[in-house]
Amino acid sequence: MANRLATSSSLYLRKHAENPVDWWPWIPEALEKARAEDRPIFLSIGYSSCHWCTVMEGEAFSNPEIAAFLNAHFLPIKVDREERPDLDSIYMQALQLMSGQGGWPLNVFLTPDDLVPFYAGTYFPVEPRFGRPGFLALLQRILQFYRQEKEKIEEMKGQILTALTTLSDLVPEDHIPADLLRSGIPKIQPLLSNAGAVQQFPMMPYAQLVLRSARFDPPEGIPGSQSALERAKERGMALVLGGIFDHVAGGFHRYTVDPTWTVPHFEKMLYDNGQILEFLSDLWAHGIQDPAIERAVRLTVEWVAREMTAPAGYFYAAQDADSFARAEDREPEEGEFYVWRWQELQELLGEETFRALQQAFDLSPGGNFPDRPGCIVLQRQQGGALPPEVEAALTTHLFQARYGSADRRVPFPPAVDAQSARLQSWPGRIPPVTDTKMIVSWNALMISGLARAYQVFGNADYLQFALRAAQFILSQQRHPETGSLLRLNYDGTAQVPAKSEDYALLIKALLDLQQACLPLVGDPTPQDWLQAALQLQQEMDTQLWDPARGGYFVSDAQSAPELLVREKEFQDNATPAANGVAIANLVRLAALTGDLDYLERAEQALKTFAHIMSTQPRTCPSLFAGLDWYSNWVKVTLEADSIPAFQQRSWPTTVFALPTEAEPLPEGALGLVCWGNKCLAPASSLEQIQSQITKGQNRAY
Repeated sequence: MANRLATSSSLYLRKHAENPVDWWPWIPEALEKARAEDRPIFLSIGYSSCHWCTVMEGEAFSNPEIAAFLNAHFLPIKVDREERPDLDSIYMQALQLMSGQGGWPLNVFLTPDDLVPFYAGTYFPVEPRFGRPGFLALLQRILQFYRQEKEKIEEMKGQILTALTTLSDLVPEDHIPADLLRSGIPKIQPLLSNAGAVQQFPMMPYAQLVLRSARFDPPEGIPGSQSALERAKERGMALVLGGIFDHVAGGFHRYTVDPTWTVPHFEKMLYDNGQILEFLSDLWAHGIQDPAIERAVRLTVEWVAREMTAPAGYFYAAQDADSFARAEDREPEEGEFYVWRWQELQELLGEETFRALQQAFDLSPGGNFPDRPGCIVLQRQQGGALPPEVEAALTTHLFQARYGSADRRVPFPPAVDAQSARLQSWPGRIPPVTDTKMIVSWNALMISGLARAYQVFGNADYLQFALRAAQFILSQQRHPETGSLLRLNYDGTAQVPAKSEDYALLIKALLDLQQACLPLVGDPTPQDWLQAALQLQQEMDTQLWDPARGGYFVSDAQSAPELLVREKEFQDNATPAANGVAIANLVRLAALTGDLDYLERAEQALKTFAHIMSTQPRTCPSLFAGLDWYSNWVKVTLEADSIPAFQQRSWPTTVFALPTEAEPLPEGALGLVCWGNKCLAPASSLEQIQSQITKGQNRAY
């Protein structure tokens, strides 16, 4: 019999609808029931494409004995972290404070009266393994602890709540230290190294900061250390050559389970792919123009268009790691849609083409996937252009074997849940489930990535995909009564108030579109995108700005009563923190409009986070990117036909503008460059403009 989650809009929650666990969603009735019955809350947070969330659902949460104990003694609540990033962030910080580690599924035990955690962990197996206790035995010990150790629990909770409050209640500094940018960036750069890693994550907020800081490298460098550009190139090439990239169909998986970038956790997240598109485009603009980079960008946009774009134009959230080998199988296999076997490749390609593939890729009869002997994850040996026969083998023969068609541009319909994946007739392999919800912040990351790829590579399709998604969000993601921005869209229904990351990343995306559209004549105009960004910024300021201490809260005031603390997001994770992005947005708006109130607000926010940036620089690369904008912003006014050539190159703290009737270019000038609030002598040549920009965006380091 299905439980309360069966009617949820969330795919992740519906995946638990057949569990014998008497799950509740996070709603006031559930919290009140736990208080009334003095039952500790078992809060389990995850997301639909999470592999270990799926494993725990199939093991512990489907186990009748475990479910009976949970139902009798706890109040079980299931939360989709993509719906409630504010809840997830608070309780993830609690887990990290308790254990020094994090991850999903996030399983937290809360006292019902105040919702403060007293124990937390991630994946728990049914039987003891991986150094982890069996889940039922753990539940029994936790219940005993809850009943018999009230004083100890109160002491633990007090420590956790104090730590959480300290992280959220930041006291602004009187000023921004003059050397903060220079002292902080070198401490962040080493985190991008491949050395010493057990797993490899894209770490795009870190990679972007390291790449933008390449312009600061002193000519002599530091003996024995990589330059910033070398670090960024290493990360880019690892991404485009490694098994983390789908060499057949495009798109990047979430991370690799090994230090060699070989075997990924096979889920594909929209947020990773949007950021990677922007990073690879910026890397190309910096002069790192290996053909493997362009190929990865092109194939990834193809994947987005084919598999991740709704008919209405927005982008889906994610694809699962697991898929079924055969319709009759009870359980899916990790990576089944993506891996290959030695004999299979030989039969599909023929002897000569197979040998050519061997030359380009790391192939062996035993495979390179330790958990699945005989399975091969494609990983390239080196960069450069692939031989034509190898390119055809990948994008035609292997693509057709996987999808049942060689036409890469035909939209591929998503499998919306496990049942439809198994029961639907597929022309090729059974695909993984696609989570088809729309998340504003993740769509914004993809819009930004597509806009930057358009500027750098010049493919007009990239811009059109971005424009359609932005137009959908602006027209459809509004509350029918209040008009405020909504975070999610489930099959045409907008839900859930937007969080700070939604506002910040969407404003950034709109500004990126404004810049990309400057040289074009069309509708909407660049001014329309700027006006949309300004309107959204005003809404963000009204809903989320802290007038007392500066910075932006994650959630609006209406959500605050059910949250332990009202956080301001500053720590970067797989996605950039909202406050870092927001500071950069404010500087860009000041540059484009001349309204220095935006610059003043950016300064206030930087003072709020200055202590964190000074003492914990490694946690907040996006704040340093915001500080870089604040310290080094440049505005360049050019005629439309001169702009594309400049946008193909990398100018990390520069905005471009067209001359207007109110502010025309001086007679005989090709351009006008302003360093912050100081404009230079009008430039009479493109070389002079380039020199002025270069010096201007390096002036405060």
